[in-house]
Amino acid sequence: QVQLVESGGGLVQAGGSLRLSCAASGVFFGVNVMGWYRQAPAKQRELVATITSGGSTNYANSVKGRFTVSRDDAKKTVSLQMNSLNPEDTAVYYCNAVRWGRDFWGQGTQVTVSS
Repeated sequence: QVQLVESGGGLVQAGGSLRLSCAASGVFFGVNVMGWYRQAPAKQRELVATITSGGSTNYANSVKGRFTVSRDDAKKTVSLQMNSLNPEDTAVYYCNAVRWGRDFWGQGTQVTVSS
């Protein structure tokens, strides 16, 4: 089992920045992909950014050039630096880890961007 706890969400004005962090505990061996997803009201959960154990990254087109995902396996953390935020980024952000093909999720952290 992998437990994930997010932190760093909050309220920010458009154009501002936030940094989300996710700390993993439990059995971390075998975790390949880690990343972030988000879900806005009345919308489906969508991929934001992922990073593999080898450091390969993948971003949603809507966040490319604004968000940066990183991970520190020694500390069992994955982070998301979010810059140039706009109201369309408002959502609950979920940390995700994939271990042996199984998904694990955090409880989510709210990000609200005011115009």
